[in-house]
This record gives sequence, structure tokens and C-alpha cells, in this order.
Amino acid sequence: MAAHEIEIILSRQWADSLSIPAFISDMEGNLIFYNGPAEEIFGKRFEDTGPMPQTEWSLMFNPRKTQDDSISPEEIALVRTLRTHQPAQGSLWIDSLDGKKHFLNVTSFPIIGMAGGNLGAIAIFWKNQE
Repeated sequence: MAAHEIEIILSRQWADSLSIPAFISDMEGNLIFYNGPAEEIFGKRFEDTGPMPQTEWSLMFNPRKTQDDSISPEEIALVRTLRTHQPAQGSLWIDSLDGKKHFLNVTSFPIIGMAGGNLGAIAIFWKNQE
């Protein structure tokens, strides 16, 4: 694992203890970690994918507004949080790595360092039952 601020390390430990899916990114949107419940939705264990740049995971998971319509980055809760440093909510479709499509509700919030700097964001999400 690359060297990270203590707040990112603690966020990863916290996410690992959650019973809901969680995704952690740095300030550039690069994937740092996703937890066990997220593995079930993404269709692959984090140990098998590892950290990845935003350009790679956005292509892999193909986030969309509807099953057929693309979504602008500003409509993705995690991206809004990274840009505004404020919590955000939204819904989107993704493709899992095992070929399934999922409609997700997402809530994201910033990771703020002890010195007050913005370090990244955490997105928690769950399948939309509509």
C-alpha cells in the first residue's frame, strides 16, 4: 500500500468494519480502497483489483444516469464531494466486473485531515430497490 496520511489509513480501517459498501478515494479521485460489501457489488475482491486511477475505475464501472444514458462527472456524488469538499448524494447505474448492472444510491463525504486539509472522500452506497 502506498504511503497515506493517517486519516486515510484510519478511514480504510473504519470502512473495513462497515456492513455497507464503501469506497475511498484520494483528492484526485483515485481509488484507494473498497470494502468487502462493495466487493459483492463490484464483482471482484479489492485484493484482486488494488488501488487504481480514476480514469481506470470510471471506465471499468461505467457509471451512468440511466441504463443507457451517460452521466456527467458533476452528477456523481463522489466527484461533487471532491470538488466542493461537502457531502453529496445521488443515484447512478454501474456495471460490475462480473457483468451485472446495479442501480445504486450513493452518499459521499470528505476526509479532512487533522491539520484541516482535504485528503479525499468516502462514498457509501447500496442497491436502489426502485
